[in-house]
Amino acid sequence: MNSTASTDTLIPSALLNKPGKILFISHDMLGDFTYRQNFLAAFAAAFPHLEMHIWIDFDRFSRTHIPARFFPLKKYIIHDWLSACPWLKKILVPTHQRNAVAAARAENYDIVVSLATLRTHRYAALARKLCPRGFVFGYKNTLKLLGFHRARAYKKLDASITLGDKFAHVTDEYARRFHQLFGLDVPPSARHPLLDIPPEWKQRAQDLLREWGFEKQKDKLVFINIRATNNKRCWPLAKALALIKAMQQNPRWRDAWFLLNAMPSAHSKTQAAIDRASLPRARAFSAGENFFQLPAMLAESSLIISVETSVMHLASAVRVPVVALMRMKNPDQAPIDSANNVVVTTAKRGDWMREIPVERVMAAVEKRDRLGETKNQET
Repeated sequence: MNSTASTDTLIPSALLNKPGKILFISHDMLGDFTYRQNFLAAFAAAFPHLEMHIWIDFDRFSRTHIPARFFPLKKYIIHDWLSACPWLKKILVPTHQRNAVAAARAENYDIVVSLATLRTHRYAALARKLCPRGFVFGYKNTLKLLGFHRARAYKKLDASITLGDKFAHVTDEYARRFHQLFGLDVPPSARHPLLDIPPEWKQRAQDLLREWGFEKQKDKLVFINIRATNNKRCWPLAKALALIKAMQQNPRWRDAWFLLNAMPSAHSKTQAAIDRASLPRARAFSAGENFFQLPAMLAESSLIISVETSVMHLASAVRVPVVALMRMKNPDQAPIDSANNVVVTTAKRGDWMREIPVERVMAAVEKRDRLGETKNQET
């Protein structure tokens, strides 16, 4: 990865250039980390003398003192990916707030960097709590009336950036911030997401496909994801089934196999719906054991069709073309490789994803087919 570091930084170069420990605080989900990991890896390469730790706060699960609620955080699959990053020395899982804070304080961090963009005042206070004597950075939101308690939290920071700038793509924002913080320059050529899938999970994906009757040398595989954590970003199951039927009537995809992504708890229900629709060569798929099950299967695909969630971004990481279904709200979150991907947006800014008709997605698939044919002719 090509990157350089300069000395004009928000975090003092004297701190960055001496051995020590740095903690990054983030509420990243898989899609966020897909793009941010390149910048963290570039930081580790530029400052190998700083031992890097990360505190991942999954925003949908509150930190808790209740033991019965620890399980969801412990099973959050981004930890599988983080554990495979060689440049990351420790992952702090804040399932139990009091114990997690004590463990972090015991590390005596020299630097704590909060990358949280939600509830920034709370994360400013948390960063100082985890690092009572070191240098602490965090983001700030513009203060509104009666925001005195937030102002007090922001005063705990040694350096900050006020959010509000607009960027063409989220990687442009990460590049700007990492330059401001560390003097790190990560050029566009080094921002494309990367994902090293362990051989074990590649083999498992290939074995499962063979078990179903898929032959990689002659068959195409289409991976469809209609789920997201937010109902506004989900596409109806009935429309996904109708899309599969329409694609099976298209000469290019007539003999293709289709995988419909499903939560493990919804796998049987999804497969039953596929069976009722009498769709040959279509299966429900769930990655319930390990994070790498998902990208391993994505890497076997010829085309990925996904709503605005992590699968859409992981498609770029495994270098598979994607037809992305998105709301108009977050254009900076579109897949990074716009030359090879097609985005279908809702007609109105306030529309939910469910408003996108099957016909528009099918038209996007055909457009993506034409892009592929043009690229093949050029090479």
